[in-house]
Amino acid sequence: MFTNRSEAGRRLAEQVAERLTALEIDDPVVYALPRGGVPVAVEVARRLRAPLDLILVRKIGAPGYPEVALGAVVDDAGPQMIVNEDVFAATGGDSVGLARARRHELAEIERRRRLYRGGRPPIDPRGRVAVVVDDGLATGATAKAALAALKRQGAALTVLAVPVAPADLVGQMRQYTDVVVVLNAPQEFWAIGPFYADFHQLTDEETVQLLQEAWAEADVPLPPDDVST
Repeated sequence: MFTNRSEAGRRLAEQVAERLTALEIDDPVVYALPRGGVPVAVEVARRLRAPLDLILVRKIGAPGYPEVALGAVVDDAGPQMIVNEDVFAATGGDSVGLARARRHELAEIERRRRLYRGGRPPIDPRGRVAVVVDDGLATGATAKAALAALKRQGAALTVLAVPVAPADLVGQMRQYTDVVVVLNAPQEFWAIGPFYADFHQLTDEETVQLLQEAWAEADVPLPPDDVST
């Protein structure tokens, strides 16, 4: 159990730091999946002393089962969509409905880009180690889309870091990323929420405040190391 996303982020940050140290990685970029991944990613970026950015992805729900991910669309130079073909077939999805959902989610991505970034330019992942952070995985659709987008943009190595995910999905995700860090990978898994005492849906206002505070903190130069003479 995690108290809330921030507490989960602090615990996750320690594990991520250990893994990156073991891999001799010292210059990562942390990419949050908003909204729920933002408070987790803030803590990870703070612990790593790494720049924080966003990767804007939206889930596409299955017809009649909006909580089930039919696929996901991700912000990119050319917006990309990943479709879960098994869910598409099982739920009677159709190409017209999928195209309509894609347009709707792209419009939401554009709204979030303007609101959350406030004109702040994205960090180019080219040649960098990209750490993708969310508050948990249920189907993995949005994480897969995010990781694929960062690889297309030239990330040298990708890391997926989440507090909780079902055990079978953790194994699957290793096909989509170079490193996976998960604190809790239960065999029995129904949803992310039960693993948090506080799993309220973040508002836009909370998300913007967290980002602005984290970016303001990061923009303050670090004090020079204390070198004894």
